[in-house]
Amino acid sequence: MKNADYLNRSSKAVWHPCTQMKQHERLPLIPISHGRGVWLYDFEDKRYLDAISSWWVNLFGHANPRINAALKDQLEKLEHVMLAGFTHAPVIELSERLARLAPGNLGHCFYGSDGASAIEIALKMSFHFWRNSGQPEKTGFVSVANGYHGETLGALSVTDVALFKDTYAPLLRQTYQTPSPDARLAEPGETAEAYALRCAEALAHYLEQHHASTAALIVEPLVQCAGGMAMHHPIYLKRARELCNQFSVHLIADEIAVGFGRTGTMFACEQAGIAPDFLCLSKGLTGGYLPLSAVMTSDTIYQAFYHDEVARGFLHSHSYTGNPLACRAALATLDIFAQDDVIAVNRIKAAQFTQAMQPLRDHPRVRHFRHLGMIWAFDIADTKPNFSQGFYQAALRRGLLLRPLGPTVYFMPPYVMEEEEMALLIQGTLACLEG
Repeated sequence: MKNADYLNRSSKAVWHPCTQMKQHERLPLIPISHGRGVWLYDFEDKRYLDAISSWWVNLFGHANPRINAALKDQLEKLEHVMLAGFTHAPVIELSERLARLAPGNLGHCFYGSDGASAIEIALKMSFHFWRNSGQPEKTGFVSVANGYHGETLGALSVTDVALFKDTYAPLLRQTYQTPSPDARLAEPGETAEAYALRCAEALAHYLEQHHASTAALIVEPLVQCAGGMAMHHPIYLKRARELCNQFSVHLIADEIAVGFGRTGTMFACEQAGIAPDFLCLSKGLTGGYLPLSAVMTSDTIYQAFYHDEVARGFLHSHSYTGNPLACRAALATLDIFAQDDVIAVNRIKAAQFTQAMQPLRDHPRVRHFRHLGMIWAFDIADTKPNFSQGFYQAALRRGLLLRPLGPTVYFMPPYVMEEEEMALLIQGTLACLEG
């Protein structure tokens, strides 16, 4: 079948996420037949360079041979078993390996299916910890302005993106948003570090007054991704950790988008030298293959639930918790990190790619060019209404998959991107800016 056949069938049968379906009357869907490395191919063999890792999940390219082989092997052994009352080798091995990799002493892994479910788990665990610990008044949550943590009701309550949140406001619990340390918001002459410390002082002022009723602070370490790839100085995380310690408030690190090497270290928290009370992981955890999320936490948290009373346990589950296939994909992903020394290789690549992007940095329409690890972003001046949609379409015509966040264009490619492919991406992006 050709592209048109799949377009017609998908438009009728599939309700696509984060999409106003009526727009597809004039902006056709892109049917994808197969993928190889950084490339996606439609049914007429037109290819698209996946510059955003298919919503930030794909680390080592589409149809990666090593992850494919691991999944084929697992299929012959065990596809699924419930994790209540049972266990299996992939989930044990994955939990042990994550514990060795994570900062601090986060030795307990609780599994979900996606990023939003990981946030729900962390919020519930924090609330329930304080209840089990004799402090049931600690029920409030603090998040960072312009942050994004998912679209289920609990996760949406700590999200601060109006497009996603406003419609459902009557369903959500009230939370407090503290100023974002986004370096773009610094005053003229103010450094990113100084501005981050100023934002941390606002957090300190809030916690001084409300710590007795606050369960946790949730933050996206170093990069607020959906909020326009807003990057901040690591001093904010360091100060936030100190404040959470001082006021007996949990720190939840949402590393769903920034974990697994995306910021230049395995986990973003490492760059501040801190460990959270809860570390939320997903997206790149399985290399982009299968839905899986994990919430890592400490023995202190775990022991508050360890009791003869069933009601004191953490009674949260879903049918596919710790699925063996997903865990095996995650193990294969971690194998690639170890075998290929990915973090070190990425640092070399990132330096080369950043140098190659000088023409983008110098473009008269580009503002706030920024880079961290394997993330690049810049804002476009003088954008017209519907800029992001128009840029997305212009990029597709040039064989590029890019989805701007408002006026922000960003690159978050798979780690297997090579210099020739990056050159194509840069040339195509420049053409879109001129078009």
